[in-house]
This record gives sequence, C-alpha cells and structure tokens, in this order.
Amino acid sequence: MSIGKAEYLRTLTVSTLQSRSVPIGTELDGSSPPSIFIGSAGYPKVFAGPLITPEHGDTGVYDTPESWIPAKKSQEEIIGYRLGLVRGKRLVETTDIHSRFVSQLQEIVLSDTSVESEAAFLEVPTGFSFSEEHAPFGPSASIDKLSCEPVRWNHHLELAFDDTDLLARDAVINLHKEKVPFSSIQKAFSAGTMGNGKKRHLVPTRWSITAVDSTLANHLFHQVKKFSLMDSWRVHEFSSLHNRYAVILTPTGWQYEWTEAFIRVLGDEELIFSDSEIKSPKTEYSTVGGCYYTCKMAILEALLREQKQAGAIVLREATEGYVPLGVFNVRENVRNAMLTKGLEFETFKDAFSYASGKMTLKPEQFITSGKLLRSLMKEQQTRLSDFFSSQKPDVDEAEI
Repeated sequence: MSIGKAEYLRTLTVSTLQSRSVPIGTELDGSSPPSIFIGSAGYPKVFAGPLITPEHGDTGVYDTPESWIPAKKSQEEIIGYRLGLVRGKRLVETTDIHSRFVSQLQEIVLSDTSVESEAAFLEVPTGFSFSEEHAPFGPSASIDKLSCEPVRWNHHLELAFDDTDLLARDAVINLHKEKVPFSSIQKAFSAGTMGNGKKRHLVPTRWSITAVDSTLANHLFHQVKKFSLMDSWRVHEFSSLHNRYAVILTPTGWQYEWTEAFIRVLGDEELIFSDSEIKSPKTEYSTVGGCYYTCKMAILEALLREQKQAGAIVLREATEGYVPLGVFNVRENVRNAMLTKGLEFETFKDAFSYASGKMTLKPEQFITSGKLLRSLMKEQQTRLSDFFSSQKPDVDEAEI
C-alpha cells in the first residue's frame, strides 16, 4: 500500500468517524473553555471564531489536553468533549486585530477561567472536524453576534499582551518557563496577543501549534546542548489512546528520529513514516508534519529537566481504534513517557531490541524505515567488530 501520510490520514478520518455532534439551534448560551479556532484556508483572510459548549460553568476540561492523559480520559470521552464544542466563524483579515470581534476572541484566550458566552448564528451549526494537527470540534456556522461576560485574565498572558516590544518568540519561551500550559500559550499566540505591537496578527490554529512547538524545541535544544552527555542507553515507554510509544535515548550529542507506524487501523495496512535530524534542527518543514516538532519539544523539555544531553530515537505505533485527535496526542503521550522511570541498557542493540520487542511490527521494518536508526545499528556493529578484532591474539601468542 503506497500512500502519503496526509492522504492516509484524510482517508482514515472519513472512514472511521461515526460520531455525532451536539445538536444546536441558531442561538447558543453557554461557556467557552476558553477556546477559539482560526482556520488557514484563504489566508490571509481566514475564518476565525470562538468554540462554545452549551454547558455553563467550568468547561476547562473540554480544551485542556494536558489534563486528559493523567486523568485517564478515554478516547471516547475526549471525542465527546470536543464534539460538544460549537464553532462560530467569521471571515476576517489576519491583520485586523483591533476589530471588536477579534478583541473578543483575545479576551477569551487571555481568560484565566471559562467564559460565559452567548452567540447567534446565521444558520444552524452542522458537521464536525477531525485532524491529525488540531483537536476535533463539533458543528460550525457563521456567527452573527457574540457577547461574553467580563473575565479575569491570566496574569502571565496579560504581561505578554501588554509588552508590545517583546518578541513573540521570547513571549512563548517566557510563558513556558512560567509553566503556563502549552494549550494556553498556543491559543494566545494564535489570537495575535504576542509580539511587536505593529506586527501582531492572527495565526491559523494549525500553524500556531507547530510554531509554538518548534519555537520551544529550538530554544530547549540550545539549552540542552550545554549539558554533559547521558552515560547510558535508556528506554522510556508509554501507551494510551490506541498508541504505543518507545523513546530510546542515546548517550550522544543531539540526534533525533521520529518513526511512526499505522497498523491495521483501516484494514490490513501497515504504513510507516519517518524523519530525522542530526546535530542541528531541521530547516525545512518535516515530511511527517507537526507531530515531529511536538515530540521533539517534549523530549528536549525532559532533558532540560534532567540537565543532560542525549539523542532520541522514537518509535510510535497507532493501532486498531485509533482516531486522529491532533498533535496533542503525541506531545502528551511523549511527555508522560518521559516522566516514567527509564530502563537502562549497555548497548544500543539491547535498547532497540527491548523497545522494538514491545511493538507489533518486526524490528527490521523500523530499521528499514529509519535512516538514523540504520546508521546507529551499523555503527554499533562496526564497534563490536573492531572490539573483537582487537582482542584476537596474533599468531605467536596463539602458538604459546
């Protein structure tokens, strides 16, 4: 089966979804988690608007991906939350951040709590959206009117919003240091609340997720490369939401490879996609999409916490029942993997043998797909060969 990842995921989304969105009329009185969504089609004119649930009160769980895996939320529960979010949309210029509507969206994402909201739509909201890049959401419709109750802003997000001389990159890094949740940073970034005042603009949700991931990953890379090398091969593993992950840390300078497999999700297919970098971050966009950057960020985040430098080979398998839920699925699974106590090994061969032994695919299928993985296997074999040849006695010693 020869098919690109993007095409495969589109087919998967259409084929596996039998879900139904929350029924809603042309008026909605409820609460935003807080949450917004900004599309990318037609950029720089895009459809932007709030995500609102018919429920009142604290609806934060609907859009806080960081909380789902630790709370052991099932895939069905997460989909239920997300399809309960109704998207209002209005065509706006990405540079028109001073309009009343965009200012309302900024108020929503800067909020420290859920936002009581009322919306009137031009038609009955319908449909739903699933993607590998962003979290799902429920029915959508053109929004006519939006009103939100006054809210208390998150202190750290407010400071970034008020500082119109602070670069967006530095704002993202500072907020991460202050332990503001990734999802909150990303939404605020998307709504144009960061950066030089004259250059602020809306950023499509899908793009903003990768922008924040890659910004943090590049910053963390420069911090981590100052540390001493890890002194052993180590494997961290984690499974949830119909995914298995194994992170093999290597006692080397930075090198990174992401290899993911989709196994019998649609039928009898076994598809593998891989991308890698050595010594320095990629300059071109990864062929495997946003998951490459979000996994990288999660690993570097953990290495900074440990104050060690290492490389990383990541194996992921998505199995029967898997549904695309957005790159949070990768980020939070890898974060949780890195919080587990890793198993240490004396050689890469031993580490890979253990990690691949927990997977469905045969080890050689990963080796064939992963450029860096193949290189490490050859390197280890060469070193072993050199070692044994150096131990071989010469003829005179053998005859004694």
